[in-house]
Amino acid sequence: QVQLVESGGGSVAAGGSLTLSCTASEGTLSDYAMGWFRQAPGKKQEAVAAMTNGGSLKYVESVKGRFTISRDHAKNTLSLQMRNLGPEDAGMYYCAACGELWYKCVLMLPSVFPHWGQGTQVTVSS
Repeated sequence: QVQLVESGGGSVAAGGSLTLSCTASEGTLSDYAMGWFRQAPGKKQEAVAAMTNGGSLKYVESVKGRFTISRDHAKNTLSLQMRNLGPEDAGMYYCAACGELWYKCVLMLPSVFPHWGQGTQVTVSS
């Protein structure tokens, strides 16, 4: 079992940057493929990025070139660096640990991620 805690959210002007972090209060993140998801008010949850245990990366098209997912194994932390943020990037961001084999995890379907944090809010002002 892994317990996830996100941090790093906040308010930023359009064009700005934020880095989100996800730490494990219990468990080891390197045991899992990991993902970041987001949900804006009134919108469906959206996968943002995923990273397998082996380091394979997957991004949703809208964040490619702007967001970077990474791990720090020593700190047991997953990060999401976000640059050039726009209003469309606003929402609650969640990290999640995948419970399936890597090739299912990179599909970034929420159903294969059984472990979720509580989320951290990102607000982008235009």
